[in-house]
Amino acid sequence: MTPILRTPALRLAGAMLLAAGTATVVTAPAPALAQDSTADARIRKIEAEVRALQRKVFPGGDGRFFEPQIGPGGDPAAPTTTSSTAAPSSTAVTDILVRLDTLETQLRGLTARSEEQANALSQMELRLAALETAANMPITTTPPSAATLPAFQPAPTSAPSTTLPAVRPPVQTAPTPAPAASVAAPSASRLAAVQAITKPQTEDAGDDEYSYGFRLWSAGFFPEARQQLTKFVEQYPSHPRISFGRNLLGRAFLDDNLPDEAARWFLRNYQANKAGDRAPDSLLYLGKAMIAKNDTRKACIALAEFGETYPLVATGRLADEYRNSLAKVKCS
Repeated sequence: MTPILRTPALRLAGAMLLAAGTATVVTAPAPALAQDSTADARIRKIEAEVRALQRKVFPGGDGRFFEPQIGPGGDPAAPTTTSSTAAPSSTAVTDILVRLDTLETQLRGLTARSEEQANALSQMELRLAALETAANMPITTTPPSAATLPAFQPAPTSAPSTTLPAVRPPVQTAPTPAPAASVAAPSASRLAAVQAITKPQTEDAGDDEYSYGFRLWSAGFFPEARQQLTKFVEQYPSHPRISFGRNLLGRAFLDDNLPDEAARWFLRNYQANKAGDRAPDSLLYLGKAMIAKNDTRKACIALAEFGETYPLVATGRLADEYRNSLAKVKCS
C-alpha cells in the first residue's frame, strides 16, 4: 500500500504532480486534430474555387464535363456519377434534319398541286375539243351569207347620194344542191338611212372601219354591219380591235337570227386569242348561239367553260347575261 502522506507539503506536491500528468494526457492530441480540420477545410475551399473557375471559363457546361458542387446526400465531397444518357442538344445535324423535313413537306405540297393543275388542264382540253366539234364546216374568210349582201358605199362628207349602188354578184365557195334565193335590193329609204350614218375620219383607218361597222350594228342594220365588219377583219387582222371586230361580227349574225354563222365567228374569236378583249364575250355568246339552235349539250359545255375560264367576268361585267343564259338550259 502507498504510504499516507501526512504532511501538508507532501500532499501539495503530490497533487501538483497528479494535475500535471492529467493535463498532459488530455491536451496532447489537440494540436493534431486542429491541424487536420484546417487542412481539410482549405482543400474543400480550393476545390470549390476550381469548380467555379471552370464554370466561368466554360459556360454552359453540364454534368457530362463538370461534377456538381453538391453530391448525393448533401455532401460536397461525395463523388457523383453522371448519367450516360444526357439530353440531346441542338446541333448542326439536328438543324439539317429539321430543314430536310420541311423541304420534303413543301415538295409533297408542290407535287399535289401540280397533279391537280394537270387534271384541270386535261379536263379543259376535253371541253375545248367538244367546242371545236360545234362547227361542222370550216370557217371561211368570207362567210357565204355575207358574200351575197349588196355592196354599199359609206356616206360622203358633203351630201348623201340617192343612187343605188351596184349589187355584188354572189360568190360560191362550194357547189350548192339548189340555187340560192335572190336577195332583194335595199329600198331607197333603207339606203338613205344607212348613208345617214357617217363614217369616222381619223388617223387610224382600221379603227374607223370598225367604228363604222359598230354604228351600223347599233342602228339595227345587221347585213350592212356584217359586210363592213368583214371588211375590217380581212384588211386589219393585226389591229388592236380585231377581237372586238370578230365578236361583233358574230353578234351581227346572232341578232339577225343566224346562229350557225354566229357560232363559227364566236368560236373563231375565242380560239384565236383567249386573252383577247372580247374572247369572254365570244365564249358566252357561243353558248347563246347553241341555245338558239336548241343544242343543250354544247350550250352547257360553252357556258361551263366560260364560268371556269373567266370567273371574274362571269361574276362582273357579264354576270347578268351569264345567269340569264344558265336559266334557259338545264345542265347536268
